Amino acid sequence: MAHAERLKAMSGEAPESRTGALWERIKQHPKQWGEFLHEVRVELRQVTWPTQHEVVVTTFVVIVAVAFFGVFFFGVDSSVGWVLNRVFSIFKR
Repeated sequence: MAHAERLKAMSGEAPESRTGALWERIKQHPKQWGEFLHEVRVELRQVTWPTQHEVVVTTFVVIVAVAFFGVFFFGVDSSVGWVLNRVFSIFKR
């Protein structure tokens, strides 16, 4: 930015004050937010939202999968723990 101000000073133009530049950025902020919110609304119109039935079915599938893997990993962890305890007890004697 300092380089641009030096170039303006060399060309005979008055350098823009920092407060003026800050004020311009502040004035642009609401406009940018308005554009952003407009783009969000446009994108949300293009979303294909799931039906209630799809949400219920997929939620059920997730709950069943989590329960299955919870029981599976509990069994694996218990089995490996039991085997390791037996191995350690053999070498402990």
